[in-house]
Amino acid sequence: MQRFAQIWRTSTVRLTATFILIFSLFAILLLAFITWQSSVQIQRQQANDIDREVRVFQRIDATQGVRALAFALERISRTPGPGVYFLGDASGQYLLGNVTDIPPNVLIEPGIYSFDYERANPFIDQSGDAAAQPVKSGFAVVRSVELSNGMRLVVGRDVVERRGYSAIIVQSFLFGVLGIILSSILAGGITARRVLKRIDTIRDTSTKIMSGNLSERVPITRRNDEFDGLATNLNAMLDRIEQLLQGLKQVTDNVAHDLKTPLTRLRNQAESALREGSSDETRRQALETTIAESDRLIQTFNALLMIARAEAGAPSGALTDVDISAVVADLAELYGPVAEDKDIVVETAIAQGVHLRANRELIGQAMVNLLENAVKYARPDEGGQGRITVGLRRQHDRVLIEVADNGPGIPEEDRQRVLERFVRLEKSRSEAGSGLGLSLVDAVTRLHGGTFRIEDNAPGVRAVIDLPG
Repeated sequence: MQRFAQIWRTSTVRLTATFILIFSLFAILLLAFITWQSSVQIQRQQANDIDREVRVFQRIDATQGVRALAFALERISRTPGPGVYFLGDASGQYLLGNVTDIPPNVLIEPGIYSFDYERANPFIDQSGDAAAQPVKSGFAVVRSVELSNGMRLVVGRDVVERRGYSAIIVQSFLFGVLGIILSSILAGGITARRVLKRIDTIRDTSTKIMSGNLSERVPITRRNDEFDGLATNLNAMLDRIEQLLQGLKQVTDNVAHDLKTPLTRLRNQAESALREGSSDETRRQALETTIAESDRLIQTFNALLMIARAEAGAPSGALTDVDISAVVADLAELYGPVAEDKDIVVETAIAQGVHLRANRELIGQAMVNLLENAVKYARPDEGGQGRITVGLRRQHDRVLIEVADNGPGIPEEDRQRVLERFVRLEKSRSEAGSGLGLSLVDAVTRLHGGTFRIEDNAPGVRAVIDLPG
């Protein structure tokens, strides 16, 4: 019973029931119309047949006389069929025909009438008297006329057969409607069962996910129906949620691990400044070191907040039309003097007039991080002049922002790992930094629907921000 109630609450069953109701009403109306039309057509045909026979009998009476009329009427009245015939004298007394009992009003006034009757087969008994034996009852529609000699002629048709035909039509349609209703109920039940099975699968999957199994996904049947579309969207959402939760866990672990050292240094510096016997110079140095460490911590937290904001898809301000060419050119020009101080040449290859819907602040911050990394590592290991190339170009429907250098580069096996938070390669440990710069670039790129990749520049690396244009 509970299962039936659950099935009844489904939209599929309710829609099926609505369809059955509408179809049944339409079928009943159609049945009534067809029955009425059939009845009218049969009535019209019977009326035409009666009028034709009456005209034939009147013509026989006018041209051949009453004997020929009696002979013709006697012959046709003995023929099996729905015909009703009566011939009486001027007073209405029965002379011949297959009906003996006619209501008086039918014989008094000519016209069209309907009445119950008893049909009889006339025969001549041993005494020579004409008699009639009732053999069948029915209901007839007749036409009464007065012949030229004053005799009464009644010609009609039995309508019981017509009613039987109408009953057959009604019965056929009722059986058809019943069959369609039963088929619809069966089809609706099967469809509802399949729908419920898919819904139960989604509910079971969501239950497992709520219990903590974030790797669980809704199965896809590859039927490309609405449920597969829903399952695809749910799985994409679950992938995103799992990614965010893993990132949160990673950030938590990294913060706990990588911020422990600077916080310890801050404590040691404060303790050193408070130690008895410390000189003013020692205290001043301790405070300066504390301020510097605090600034680095603030920068780290700001970077983490910006990454979280980008990954959450909630940038400061809505995406607007941004002249990316101007942004890249301005930042390349800004970092030109910084690079020159370290004997690094900055070259540009920036296409003009490139616009994107983007967040100017986040795109600018991503470029700053790439340029700062390039300035740090652009100088080759064997010595020589460093070179940084800043490029912007369109490639089909994509916009590519590139920052390349001729430094030592990044091994291929580490190029994906350096995008993770707080990851720093061994050769960069000596440089100041938090290991969050490339993570921020990756988060900003994904926020704008693009991809960020690190390629080999032979020598050095090429950082590419690939955005939809």
